[in-house]
Amino acid sequence: MLAKRPSGPHDLPLALTVTAIIAFIVANTLPLMALKVVGRVASTTIAGGAYQLWLQGERITGVLVAFCAVLAPAGYLLFMLTLLLAARRSPPPAWTGEFLRWVGHLQVWSMLEVVMLGILVALTKIAQLATVEPGIGIYAFGSVVLLIPAIMDNVDATELWRRVEWIDGEMPLAASPTLPGAGGRQ
Repeated sequence: MLAKRPSGPHDLPLALTVTAIIAFIVANTLPLMALKVVGRVASTTIAGGAYQLWLQGERITGVLVAFCAVLAPAGYLLFMLTLLLAARRSPPPAWTGEFLRWVGHLQVWSMLEVVMLGILVALTKIAQLATVEPGIGIYAFGSVVLLIPAIMDNVDATELWRRVEWIDGEMPLAASPTLPGAGGRQ
């Protein structure tokens, strides 16, 4: 197969993006899990975990967790929402091409799968020492981990690139005709 175009409904990527934004907000505002040890209870969010790493002297790790688990996915979802709304106009605004590039960059740095794997490993390790109760945040986070690849698979980036009207009338050499990880894979 040389290329694949999404075959789902035209509004599916927009619906998935809005759903992912709602789930992302829930995942970052509600606790992931509650830990109970010797009568003490502790819970935190992803951003709270990154902040605790910062406070404990693990500044580089805290910044990386905050960027890859909060900032990059939030940027990806916001750029994707803006892009999908702009793509509904005919012709799309001139800045659509720049947003397509940024979505590709942010998608690479959005490492939610790695964060989820880290959470699950920590959960299994700490389950022997404490009582762990999953919170609504972990379910919302898990849904975001599944929704972002679904968005990427259903966006027809090739069609978006074709519809962008460049100021000089030509596509720049640096512009890629596909979005990494999107429906226009080759």
